Amino acid sequence: MDYEILKSLFLVLILGFLIGMQRSLTYMHTQEKAFAGSRTFAMISLSGYITGWLNEYIPNFALLISFMFIFLFALSYILKARTFKKWGMTTQISAILTFFLGLMVWFKLENYAIFIGVIIIVLLEIKPRLQRIEARISSTDINAVILLLVMSFIILPILPDEMMGPYKLFNPYKTWLMAVIIAAISFVGYVAIKIFGQKHGVFLTGAAGGLISSTAVSISLSRMFNKKYEFLNNYAGGIAIACTFMYIRVLFEAFVIYPDLSFYLAPAYLGAALAGLLFSYYLYKRSISAEISFENPSISKNPLQLSEALKFGFLFGIIYGAIAFVQTKYGNIGVYIVSFLSGITDVDAITLSLSQLAKEGKLDMTASMNGIVIASVTNSLVKLIIVYLLGGYKLGMRLGYFFLLTLSVMGGALFLSEEFIKHL
Repeated sequence: MDYEILKSLFLVLILGFLIGMQRSLTYMHTQEKAFAGSRTFAMISLSGYITGWLNEYIPNFALLISFMFIFLFALSYILKARTFKKWGMTTQISAILTFFLGLMVWFKLENYAIFIGVIIIVLLEIKPRLQRIEARISSTDINAVILLLVMSFIILPILPDEMMGPYKLFNPYKTWLMAVIIAAISFVGYVAIKIFGQKHGVFLTGAAGGLISSTAVSISLSRMFNKKYEFLNNYAGGIAIACTFMYIRVLFEAFVIYPDLSFYLAPAYLGAALAGLLFSYYLYKRSISAEISFENPSISKNPLQLSEALKFGFLFGIIYGAIAFVQTKYGNIGVYIVSFLSGITDVDAITLSLSQLAKEGKLDMTASMNGIVIASVTNSLVKLIIVYLLGGYKLGMRLGYFFLLTLSVMGGALFLSEEFIKHL
């Protein structure tokens, strides 16, 4: 017998058997009656292979048998629904796909059949996790996704990509594009909170909240701390991990806009992030069990409200235009002044603005790097002041060590990056 046929038959049986085993185990755990088990699915897959084989001798045989199998599976679903009042049709769909996997193997599409088979098994296996996630989805979340789609695929394409307004300082397309980018990145943090919930305490709050706003996390956790010194490492660690994620977020934003700039920023920001992670881990190992609530609106609110998106978008537009203006009037010193002032409230908009200007060649690489770092340092110092004022001296000192470590690493790596650029 041909070795290739034996190999194909073995693959067909394995694919069907694995899918059937997953279905059998699922029904076994839920104590329901199974529609088909491992052997049945293996034979369904084998039937698809044989159908392709016979199609070589009988015209349109594969089409006829495919319709017949679909009809039989549909009939089994109707009988199940009427008899057991169960409306799910996942197993029937899986059986139809298994039949086509066998057919694909006959037509020499083994790699695709294996890839699709693995996807089927993964989709079947993650049902409990998906159900837990779906249980946490609200109408607000659906509205957020719809808003993001509208912002990205309806509003953005119709905006003009040119400088407009007085002195040609405002670009509607780039302004709205940055609003979309900021909203999407913020939504990642929001989804992380929705999925993982509030059981993992202060550190998870810091990690997830840092994707949205490390400043908001610093304010919230400093207030929650309320001089509970037994939890000093917990709250200091939560704020530290949020600020660490700020470094990662800034680098990611620069990469999205201008990968070449992010390449030069990477040593400084990855170094600061690594130092921050080590410091946060140090605090984590010395913390005690504690949980907090995500009900604080600065962390749990949906970041895709239209007002939030417009705020970030217009802030970017103002900074983008201001930098372009002062750079022509006062050179790089003007850029650094705008970076400093922007960093007091936000580091995302200035990062996106400088990255875009560097990409367009309107600002040299070194000035863009320095501006982003100035904004980051300013924003870090503002957060440190917030912690001192709201959390007290001890919490402020603990975060002072964190910022001293991370900003020192950033400064050293930035110096090396600038030296590298000079020698290019």
